[in-house]
Amino acid sequence: MKPVKIVFFLLLLGVQFAKAQDTTIVVSSNMFDKFNDQLSLANDNAWLFRPGNDSNWGQPHIDTVGWIKMNPANLSKRYADKNGRVEGWFRIKLKFDSSLLHKVLWIDFTNWAATQFYIDGKLMATRGNTGDNGKPFEEYNDDVDPLSITFNSDTVHSFAIHFVGYLSPFPPHDLKYKLNGTGLFNIDGPNPFTNISKSIAVIYSFFNTWFVTCAVLSLLFWLLAFQNRREKNLVLIALCTSFYTLLSFAELKTVIIGVTHYLSFYIYGLIGNISLILILFIIPVLLIRIFKRRLSRKLIIFLVALFLLCLLLLFFDVSKTMGLIMDIVIILSSLSISMYYIISSWKKLRGAQWAMVVGLFFSLFILCLFAVYLITSQSSNYYVAATFLSCFVLSFPLSLLVYVSMRFKEMIREVRVNADRVVQLSEEKRVQAENQQKMLQEEVNRQTAEIRQTLDNLKATQKQLIQSEKMASLGELTAGIAHEIQNPLNFVNNFSEVNSEMIDELKNELATGNLQLANEIADDIKSNEEKINHHGKRADAIVKSMLQHSRESSGKKEPTDINALCNEYLRLSYHGLRSKDKGFNAELKTGFDPSVGKINIVPQDIGRVLLNLFNNAFYAVNKRQEAQGKEYEPTVSVRTSLNPPLEGREASVIVTVSDNGNGIPQNIVDKIFQPFFTTKPTGSGTGLGLSLSYDIVKAHGGEIKVESKEGEGTNFVIQLPATSI
Repeated sequence: MKPVKIVFFLLLLGVQFAKAQDTTIVVSSNMFDKFNDQLSLANDNAWLFRPGNDSNWGQPHIDTVGWIKMNPANLSKRYADKNGRVEGWFRIKLKFDSSLLHKVLWIDFTNWAATQFYIDGKLMATRGNTGDNGKPFEEYNDDVDPLSITFNSDTVHSFAIHFVGYLSPFPPHDLKYKLNGTGLFNIDGPNPFTNISKSIAVIYSFFNTWFVTCAVLSLLFWLLAFQNRREKNLVLIALCTSFYTLLSFAELKTVIIGVTHYLSFYIYGLIGNISLILILFIIPVLLIRIFKRRLSRKLIIFLVALFLLCLLLLFFDVSKTMGLIMDIVIILSSLSISMYYIISSWKKLRGAQWAMVVGLFFSLFILCLFAVYLITSQSSNYYVAATFLSCFVLSFPLSLLVYVSMRFKEMIREVRVNADRVVQLSEEKRVQAENQQKMLQEEVNRQTAEIRQTLDNLKATQKQLIQSEKMASLGELTAGIAHEIQNPLNFVNNFSEVNSEMIDELKNELATGNLQLANEIADDIKSNEEKINHHGKRADAIVKSMLQHSRESSGKKEPTDINALCNEYLRLSYHGLRSKDKGFNAELKTGFDPSVGKINIVPQDIGRVLLNLFNNAFYAVNKRQEAQGKEYEPTVSVRTSLNPPLEGREASVIVTVSDNGNGIPQNIVDKIFQPFFTTKPTGSGTGLGLSLSYDIVKAHGGEIKVESKEGEGTNFVIQLPATSI
C-alpha cells in the first residue's frame, strides 16, 4: 500500500507542466515550482532510452535509430540482467528561454544509482561509479551534492545520462532509485538551498506537529488504559494512536530528515505501510466496540484474511495493477464496514459516540476538499495543501481525545447519579431499619426472657447430668476397687484362719515338749503374719485411692508418675467391668516409656480422663465380642512416650489409649467431644464423659485427639506438657 508520502513528494516536486509534444522541451522560469523553485523531468515523454552502454551515446548528434521513447519513471526490472543490474542511456533535448539565461541553475541527481551526466557531449558530473573506469560499481548515496551550471544562449542543448542501477532485494524488486520518486535528476533554480531550506522547515513543522501530537495522545491513552483496565476500548484507542505515531515518524524520517542508506529507507517505508494498514483495520473494529455492537465471526475471518493478504502484498512481488487494486479494496473495505455500522447504529448513538462519527466524517470531508483543490487549482500552494493534510491526519486522533474526555464525563455523571440513588436508598433503608429495629428490640426482649428461663433450666439439668456422670464414674471405679480389694481381704481371712489353727498346733507341741516342731510352727505363723500385713497394706492403698478419687478435686497440680497412674486406672477399669460381667475377658497391653518420669498434673482430674477412656475402650471391645463371639480377641492398650523439645516446641508427654473395637463412624468423629453427644444406647451414657475429659486436658494446657477407623478400632491420644518438678 502506498503511504501518503507520495502525495507529499508530488507537492514537494511541484505541479507538472503540460506534456511537450515535440522532442525538444523549452524550459522557462514559470515551469518551476514556486514553493521550492524546482523542476522535475521524471515523467516527461520527450526522453529517449537505450539499454546497454556505448561511450559515444553521450554525443549530441548521433543516430537515434533503436532508441525508444520512455521517461525514466517507466524504466522497469525487465531490462535487468540475471544479477539484477540495469544499465542504459537516457537522452533529452532542452532549450532554456531568456528568463533563465545567464542565471546559475543546479542539477540534483538521484540516490542509489551511479550516473554519468553529459551536456552537449561533455561529461559534466559523475555520481557514484558506473564501472567505466575499471573500478567496481558504487551507488550514489548523497543527495546534497548538486551541479551548478549557467546557460548563456537559447540554443538547444542535449542532455544525456549514463545510468547504472540495481534492483531492490525486497518486494516489489523494482529499481531502487524509483522508490525515491525524484527521477534521474531535477533542475533547481538560482537559490535552491534557500528555497529547499524554507520548504524543509515548513514541511518539517507540519510533520513534526503530526508526530508530536500523535505521540502525546498515544502516551496519554496508554496511561489511561493502564489506569482504567475495565475500559477495554482504551487499549484499541491507544493502539490506533500508536500506529498514527509510527506512521508520522516513518514519514518524518523518509521525507524530511532523509536517509541515505537504502535498507533504512525501505524499513521506514515498511513501518509506514504496516502502520497505515493496521489503522485501516483498527478503525472499524473500534467503531463496532464503541457502538456496543457484536463483532461477528464472519467479519473477523474477513478482516484476518484481508490483513494476511495485505502482508502478502508487502512481502511478495506482485504487479502494480494488482497492488493498486488491493489498495483500493482495503480502503473501500475499511470505509464500507465503518459506514455500515455508523448508519445501522445511527438512531442509537449517544453522547461520546458522536465524537467518533464526527471525527471520521470530518476526515473524509477534508480529504474530499483536498482532492477538489488538487484537481481545480492551477498551481499548488503547499501551505494550503499541508493544512488540508494536517486536518485530515489529525482529525480522527483528536476526535478520539474528545471521545475519551466525553466518555469520562459520562462515567462521572453515572457515578454521581448512582451515588445519589445510593444515598436515597440508604436513607430509606435507614428509616426502615429504625422501624424494624424497634420491632426487633421488643421481640428480642421477649425472647431474651424466654431464653434466660430456658438457660436456667438447662444449667440445672446440666448440673444434674454432670453429677450423674460423676456418680456413674465413681460407681464404676468403686466396683473395680471392690473387686481389687476382695483379693487382699481373702488373703487376710485365709491366713488368719490358718494362723488360728497353727496356734492350736503350737500349743499342743509345747505341751508335749517338742520345741523344735513348735519353733517351726512359730516361724510359719510369723510368715503368715507378714503376708497378712502385706495384703492389709494393699487394701489400705486401694481404699486411699478410692477416697482420693471420690472427693472433689482441689485443682492443685502435683508431681505425678503418669506411668503408674495409667497402669492403676487401666486395672481398675478392667476389674470394674468384670465385676458386672464375669464372662468378659480382654488382653491388656502396656508400653510405658521410663524416660517420662513425673509430670506436674492434677492426678484426680487426669485419673478421671483415663478412667473415661478405658471404660469406653472396654465397652467398645465388649460390644464387638458380643457380636463376633470367640473368633474375636478384645485388646485394650495404653502407651506413653516423651516428645523431646524442638525449636518453637516444648517437651510433651503422649498418652495413647487404643482398642480394637468397632471404631467410630467418620461422620460423627467430629462430634464425640460435644456435650451430651454419645454413641451408646439410651440410658447407657450421659454424653458428658468425653466432653469433661476434653475440658480437663485443655485446662492442663494439653490436647486430646481421636483417630478411628470403622471396623478396626480407635486411638485416643492425650498430649500433656512435660513440666516436671
